[in-house]
Amino acid sequence: MIETYDFIGFGTAAALYFGTAFFPEGDALTGTLLSFATLGVGFAARPIGGIIGGHLGDRVGRKPVLVASLIIMGLATFVIGLLPTYATVGIVAPILLVTVRIVQGLAFGAEWGGAILMTYEHAPWNRKGAFTGIVQSGFPVGLLLANLVFLISVHLPGDWAWRVPFLASIVLVVVGLIIRAKVPESPVFEDVKTQGIVLKAPIIDVIRNDWRNVLRGIGLRIPETAGYAVSVTYLISYLNTNELTESWQTLTALCIAAGIGVFATWGWARLTDSIGRRPIYIVVTAVAVVWGFVMFLGVNTGLFPVIILVIVLSYAVFQNALAGAQGPWFPELFTANTRTSGASLAYQISAMVSGFTPFITTLLFGAFGWVGPAGLFALYGAIGLVAALSTPETWTKANREAADRATREAGIPVLR
Repeated sequence: MIETYDFIGFGTAAALYFGTAFFPEGDALTGTLLSFATLGVGFAARPIGGIIGGHLGDRVGRKPVLVASLIIMGLATFVIGLLPTYATVGIVAPILLVTVRIVQGLAFGAEWGGAILMTYEHAPWNRKGAFTGIVQSGFPVGLLLANLVFLISVHLPGDWAWRVPFLASIVLVVVGLIIRAKVPESPVFEDVKTQGIVLKAPIIDVIRNDWRNVLRGIGLRIPETAGYAVSVTYLISYLNTNELTESWQTLTALCIAAGIGVFATWGWARLTDSIGRRPIYIVVTAVAVVWGFVMFLGVNTGLFPVIILVIVLSYAVFQNALAGAQGPWFPELFTANTRTSGASLAYQISAMVSGFTPFITTLLFGAFGWVGPAGLFALYGAIGLVAALSTPETWTKANREAADRATREAGIPVLR
């Protein structure tokens, strides 16, 4: 939640404020493009953060990576709230913004693997979907919190409208450090150390021996993360640029979607414990191929209730369902001594596609109108569908039945 508040808050600010605050020269389209390009730089840095965090997570433990990434992310986000604008220092302003955004990307890239694996490896065998779903629900909580703060701060004068949300992140850093200081190391990593199978270069090992699953993971994540970049990040700019809604209406719709998404993400993840990881992915990505066009046709009506419905469905189904399934599925694709490296690498490389998607969609809109972004969303869905069909199910019916038997024999109620 804390990492997402910091990272996603930048996307909201990029869509609403940074085009004029840091890139004021030229027309509005140019400012938006440059703002989204800066947004993409952070996503481009995430694979490097994933490599570093994955290496350290498999070498020294999951917990140290969590604490370090949180401190770095929180401080970088706080600094954004202090940055001078273009009107004050000229070209230095966007240079500073890009630099801090790179630091954000490195921290965020390192965080996910540690967080999800700490939870996955502590969770009961037959409820790993439900438990990792709690972690994945941190994304919509962070999204909700970020947009609520921006919804409130939009009424503040001048630059304070975007500075306050970033400055407020320092409070979350303190809370997060208190929580993470009390979390024990993963029992699975402790077993890896006890058995003496800690690898010197886990990232090289996973690329050499498990590259197929890395590629599958990238393909699986693209419709979720890059699809979100079209259906939420870019759509904010699309609605405002075309005057289909006012800023407060867009943020209200996002807050509603995020609030529902908190429960939807966990619900989808919990469902994977009952039916497996793969079926949800196949159905959702198949429907996504069509949804891209339905989504833009809906918001083009300019009717606020329809716009809310479109954003809610785009988020609660096409992002939350896939994110919920990723929590248990990605760790299960890799062995314990390369799990952080493999899962992080697949997860964060796909983030580069997501990071530059708002930039690409802005160009596509300029060339083809709304059909361009809609077609891109459909393409992402098709990529995910192919990846899901080519990735084996890791939580089969036989696995589920064996887990249920073991749970009953231990005298523990079987919960789904």
